[in-house]
Amino acid sequence: MDDEYAKLIRRMNPPRVVIDNKSCEDATVIQVDSVNKHGILLEVVQVLIDMNLTITKAYISSDGGWFMDVFNVIDCDGKKIKEKEVIEYIKTRLESNASFSLSFRECVGFMPSNEHTSIELSGTDRPGLLSEVCAVLADLHCNVVNAEIWTHNSRAAAVVHVTDDSTGCAIKDPNRLATIRDLLCNVLRGNGAVNTAKMTLSPPGVTNRERRLHQIMFADRDYERVDKEEIGRMHDKSTRPFVTVMDCYEKDYTIVTMRSKDRPKLLFDIVCTLTDMQYVVFHGMVNTGRKEAYQEFYIRHVDGLPIGSEAERERITQGLEAAIERRAYEGLELELCAEDRVGLLSDITRVFRENGLCIKRAEISTKDGKAKDTFYVSDVTGSPVDLRIIDSIRRQIGPSVLQVKHNPLLSPKQPQGTTAGFLFGNFFRTRNFQNFKLVRSAS
Repeated sequence: MDDEYAKLIRRMNPPRVVIDNKSCEDATVIQVDSVNKHGILLEVVQVLIDMNLTITKAYISSDGGWFMDVFNVIDCDGKKIKEKEVIEYIKTRLESNASFSLSFRECVGFMPSNEHTSIELSGTDRPGLLSEVCAVLADLHCNVVNAEIWTHNSRAAAVVHVTDDSTGCAIKDPNRLATIRDLLCNVLRGNGAVNTAKMTLSPPGVTNRERRLHQIMFADRDYERVDKEEIGRMHDKSTRPFVTVMDCYEKDYTIVTMRSKDRPKLLFDIVCTLTDMQYVVFHGMVNTGRKEAYQEFYIRHVDGLPIGSEAERERITQGLEAAIERRAYEGLELELCAEDRVGLLSDITRVFRENGLCIKRAEISTKDGKAKDTFYVSDVTGSPVDLRIIDSIRRQIGPSVLQVKHNPLLSPKQPQGTTAGFLFGNFFRTRNFQNFKLVRSAS
């Protein structure tokens, strides 16, 4: 009965969105007011991320029954959003409750489930793993149409969309699916440890692919440090996130602060993890400098209680560190653009493996007969790749097919932004938000 009443209240008070380009010099300001519910912050952030917007600052407040967020956002070129059609589209998406659950389909390569079979994979990472997985799928006449692969703390996870290479449709034969599952698990198992490999068909529904990867890796306990030497190589002290968890006795909250190198989708990864760990953000601030991001959240568990034990404090610290690190790898970024064909991904990853490249993260997509794939690579020791090897691979594949999209070793160093103390400061006493240039309420 209470749930039905809550739904009625939300229907009577739909979200209200104000988008302003005047109050901030270098960003578009988006204010969202809505009836509060668990998960609404993630829904709003997901819409903005799906629109390929970067959040440079944010103010969050959801005490009581009302939710109010203010976001400073820029587009992929670092500019304000000026097109009226785009502004109206964002406003419509945020104000429509239905858009929250459906929006990402249009933006992250999801197709209706009858057009592909969605496979989830997890296992122990090792050099050449993706190449072996792709070879098995090619041998089983499966065409990879979309995929995302993450590695972290010696674990690997992937969400892969495949079709039958002869029909171009989803694979539904249970015997064939069982064969695919058995062979992929054999590849993922590697050293014979049965419990280290999993392959499942994605459950029906509209769960965001990136959120599923967070969930898969968290369930696989990737937040536990396995190989300290390897972690040290991949994440030196200057790039490791700094997470603190402490009590706010005055208001019965737990304060979580995070300082890390800034990157796209950082806020989404943090909020996604907090939501899936069953925590609610009541207040928060996000501020990004030229290179560094600072986030501060006042949270409680969904049961209304702050964090109550040292073990829980350690668990949330590890979970948030992992959420920040999972796609923060800064190795050589390669982009492949080619005519799509059956077995293309298998051939490309085989060439990488034969030349000693280790794929740390990958985004695979196809559209209108074209394949556009992004790979983040290192050598097998986790060290930067010798560019002579890349030149050799490009000659094999085709210089126009494979491009170096980003090489961190050649990027100019920029001074990192600095932050000190809590951004909230005397939040509960002063409520001074002038730095965020809040949009005036339209009431």
